[in-house]
Amino acid sequence: MSRAFINEDQQTDAPFVPPRADLPQGVINYVTPVGMEALLEEKEELLEELKKWNAGEEHGKLNAIKVLHIKLQMLENRIVTANVIPIDRQNKGEVHFGSTVLLQIGRSSKHRKLQIVGVDEADMKEGKIAFTSPLAKVLMNKKVGERAVLKLEHGESVFKILEIE
Repeated sequence: MSRAFINEDQQTDAPFVPPRADLPQGVINYVTPVGMEALLEEKEELLEELKKWNAGEEHGKLNAIKVLHIKLQMLENRIVTANVIPIDRQNKGEVHFGSTVLLQIGRSSKHRKLQIVGVDEADMKEGKIAFTSPLAKVLMNKKVGERAVLKLEHGESVFKILEIE
């Protein structure tokens, strides 16, 4: 029988759900307190959405519920493995997880403020980079006035640390 005549609600294939942000195997899932709040809020939103689908009679309901269950499972794994790092007690003299750093990019007068956060929190538009990113790795343990060199495919970028919050 052609797949065109199969009821979508009886479909048994697992739907594709994009993976969460990459957290390399064996790497501790560091999260800021704000990031943990965001994960818990996301879980509540998914649970609310799941309740709506369970109560409704919309076409494609089973597929939507499967997607939500998969997302919840991936999210729950992140929440359970989260190692929340309180950033207010950290040494402001060096760059660490959770630090907000004001950087001078190269020799230009361009400045960029970045915060080093967990992989689920990272968002370049908000100036948040994952602690697993190459830039975060070269910034770690640097002090104000020091330079961090990021090796690139065609050269390197140099960042001078102007401030650490």
